[in-house]
Amino acid sequence: MTGPAPTTPRLTVIVPTYNEAPNVAELVRRVDAATRGLDAELLFVDDSTDDTADVVRAVAPGAGLPVRVLHRDDPVGGLGGAVAEGLRASSAPLCLVMDGDLQHPPELIPAMVARAGEEDVDVVVASRYVGDGSSAGLSGVVRQAVSSTSTAVTRAMFPVRLRDCSDPMTGFFLVRRAAVDLEVLRPRGFKILLEILARHPMRVVEVPFVFGERFAGRSKANMAQGLHFLWQLGGLRFGRMSRFAIIGGFGAVLNVAIVAALTSLGAAWLLAALVAAELTIVGNFLLQERFVFRDLRHEGKGAWARFGQSFAFNNVETLLRMPVMALLVETMHVAAVLATAITLVVAFVARFTFHSRIVYRPRSSRRRVRLTPPAAAAVAAADRPDAVTPLLEGPDAVVPSERP
Repeated sequence: MTGPAPTTPRLTVIVPTYNEAPNVAELVRRVDAATRGLDAELLFVDDSTDDTADVVRAVAPGAGLPVRVLHRDDPVGGLGGAVAEGLRASSAPLCLVMDGDLQHPPELIPAMVARAGEEDVDVVVASRYVGDGSSAGLSGVVRQAVSSTSTAVTRAMFPVRLRDCSDPMTGFFLVRRAAVDLEVLRPRGFKILLEILARHPMRVVEVPFVFGERFAGRSKANMAQGLHFLWQLGGLRFGRMSRFAIIGGFGAVLNVAIVAALTSLGAAWLLAALVAAELTIVGNFLLQERFVFRDLRHEGKGAWARFGQSFAFNNVETLLRMPVMALLVETMHVAAVLATAITLVVAFVARFTFHSRIVYRPRSSRRRVRLTPPAAAAVAAADRPDAVTPLLEGPDAVVPSERP
């Protein structure tokens, strides 16, 4: 590690990097401007195979805040592991994590620090999905769709822990270091905020931000990272989804048994199929109430409202699945067995997501939609690219002063 901070700062800005050399100088400049008066340091945790660490060392002496770099020859845990190393290397009470490609605007740092100074706050999340936030910087409609879909599925899998977090997939957040037990973290991918929130009871607030375009270099997102994310998600929350799958499988067997019984008694196959489908939907709902979502039954809607939404969605999903199967088989010439498997997997994910996010959605604590006057002013000012926001004076606020 190079460039140790001479005193304990109040804020450590942690930037995990992998081959981001072209972005370093501009990032340091903008973080320097945004954190004046905030008693901050900038810590790069570098897993690069290029000269990123050398560029940081070259830029550090001319920066207006302490700049350090920790280069990892063995990048255990990927980006998440780098953030965990940064938390260990910091002595500051507040740690802010952001990417090194400037898609996370450093100008928002004062607003996030202001919110962290409010009562009972553990994490400040910069969200693309509240207020004026946007994911416009994601390249292409497909990446935006994948991002929003994965966010919805993730929130469905952790409905209570993520009730106040609209963007658990963001890499831009501020955390109170004392609230994180580093020993329980198992970083294995690039969604470290999800890891933190899933393993800790956190008090979360949010500020909106616009996900920008890269300053330089190429995106590191690829299929391998997507698979790592699925592995991470499954490792964090397998229980509820597995119970949902078991009940779905039981319902499928029951459906076949009912059709077989009714047709053997002389009923027409269409009538038997309709009766079996409706009985299965009702039976699945009752089992889900008891074994899957029992802990969420008193968090939101009443029983009849839950049943109505579940019954309607499952019927609509069943009606839509048949034409989709026909399209796959007749038009796209997909094998019938494969088409059935594809539609069932999609239907399973859709049903689980809908039930977790809509039917059993917990009441929001309304923490994330509240902006106090200092934070609201900071968020507004952060929309100006070169703004450095003075915060209102108070017991937990920081009044900016000029750096020597």
